[in-house]
Amino acid sequence: MSDLLRAPAEIKYAEELDWLESVDDGPKPFSWRLSPKMVRLFILGSERADGLDREISQKWYGDRSFVERSIVTLASDRGLLLIGDPGTGKSWLAELLSAAISRNSTLVVQGTAGTTEDHIKYSWNVSMVISKGQSRESMIPSPIMTAMETGAIGRFEELTRSTSDVQDALISILSEKYISVPEMDSDNIVFAKPGFSVIATANSRDRGVNDLSSALKRRFNFVRIPVVTNKKSEAEIVRFRTEELLKRHQIELDVPPTLLDVLLQSFADLRASSAAAGSDDEKLESALSSAEQIGVLEDAILHSNFFGERALTARTLASSLVGSLARREPEDLAILNKYLHGVVEPRSKEEGGSWPEFLEGGRDAIATLS
Repeated sequence: MSDLLRAPAEIKYAEELDWLESVDDGPKPFSWRLSPKMVRLFILGSERADGLDREISQKWYGDRSFVERSIVTLASDRGLLLIGDPGTGKSWLAELLSAAISRNSTLVVQGTAGTTEDHIKYSWNVSMVISKGQSRESMIPSPIMTAMETGAIGRFEELTRSTSDVQDALISILSEKYISVPEMDSDNIVFAKPGFSVIATANSRDRGVNDLSSALKRRFNFVRIPVVTNKKSEAEIVRFRTEELLKRHQIELDVPPTLLDVLLQSFADLRASSAAAGSDDEKLESALSSAEQIGVLEDAILHSNFFGERALTARTLASSLVGSLARREPEDLAILNKYLHGVVEPRSKEEGGSWPEFLEGGRDAIATLS
């Protein structure tokens, strides 16, 4: 695993999954590798009341009802659609579910304007078709077709970014549970095996790009993943991801709790400001999600490690925040500048601590970008 830039969940947590499978005596739907209770435990982590001989780490932070509803949906014949703002952990939850259920989270189609029916059905190896004709051997199955043939979970990322033709093709797959291959005279239907399902994700900010038809909506159970605003939960998410980052880069650098509090409070302030804004020009383009907080912290940690004094400072954190969130000029810079002067400056005078240095670092970063 050490030679992989980013190992999929089934490889990263293989030892945990192997152990859970060895002690799992619960009923398993279809070809599932773990029972629903063990899938939930793998994702949300173990508690003392579970009575296990070892601790299972928590990997996704959010309302347990979202996870339970997702698991129940996948045990039915309906697809699962995880919908929410960017950075709310939809894709990560989809990956964990696929890893726990199928031990394969890599059967993924990425929805874009260029995604075609071939990407969710099949294509052909042209050279083999020329030499041997159209057959199963010369067919290139899509990740979704592979999931059907193996009774696994297929994933469709950013469903609303794909065109209506692609969405219509998915309706047939979810309804009929087979793919017809009219180019072949025999053996021309690929049937889904028990356990096959689709987890799709959709960005709620993409509404109006390629809206889902009512027919496709009926094939999915919707689970809406909100932005995490609870400070305790958000702190746990950021700490979890930061620890992973430090291990991956083999960086020995402490993240002072006071600076983590500054980061969390900054995002909470900016969210409140965006919620109270009267127009889009007065809102940051950023979704201000937990994922973006992690990105800001990652940027600050790497900068401190490579170009700083190998110690995270409030100045570096502020610079990273401005650099990560200022995507439009001059709108986002003006919003951040207003926040520094209207909120951070008074707080730095009243509370002191890391806030004065954070204010100074933010001002310098804005001046550099202006």
